[in-house]
Amino acid sequence: MTDPNYRPPYEGYVPGQPGQPAGVPRPDRWTVDAGRLWAGGAATALVAALVSLVGLLVARVFDIPTLRLFAGDTMIESPALRYMVAAALGALAATALMHMLILSTPRPQSFFAWIVILVTAVAALLPFLRDASSESQVATALINVAIGICIGTLVSSVAARSIHRAV
Repeated sequence: MTDPNYRPPYEGYVPGQPGQPAGVPRPDRWTVDAGRLWAGGAATALVAALVSLVGLLVARVFDIPTLRLFAGDTMIESPALRYMVAAALGALAATALMHMLILSTPRPQSFFAWIVILVTAVAALLPFLRDASSESQVATALINVAIGICIGTLVSSVAARSIHRAV
C-alpha cells in the first residue's frame, strides 16, 4: 500500500531562468502604455502651442517686439502661427524622446529631465545671439523658457502615468 502523501523527489521542480543566479533580483525593466503616452503628448503639443501664443500676446500687450524666428506676413506665414507649430512639434519630439528613453534606458525620467533642461537653456540663450534690443531678447527667451517648462513637466507627468515595471 502506498502513502497518499508521498511525493517523489523533485516533482513540480521548475528550474530558474538561464543565466539568472538564484536570489539575485532582476534589473528594473519598464514598459509603456504607448496610447496613453502619445495621447498625453498630443495634449502637451496643444498646451505648448497655446503657451507660445499667450507669451507672444503678453509681449504685444506690453509693446515689446519679440524676435521673429520665421519671416512672413500672411496668416500661414505669421510668426505667431509658426512659433505655435514649432512649440507643438517640440512637444511631440519630447514625447518621442521619452518613449525611446523608457524602452531603452534605466531611470528614463532622470535622463529626460536633464535633456529638457539643457534644450530649454539653449532655447533661452539663442535670442541673445541675435542682433536686437535687449527687451526683445529677454521677452523671447522668457517665452522659450515657459514653453520648455510646459513641455518638460507635462510629458514627465504623462510618462509617469504611462509606464510600469515589466513582469
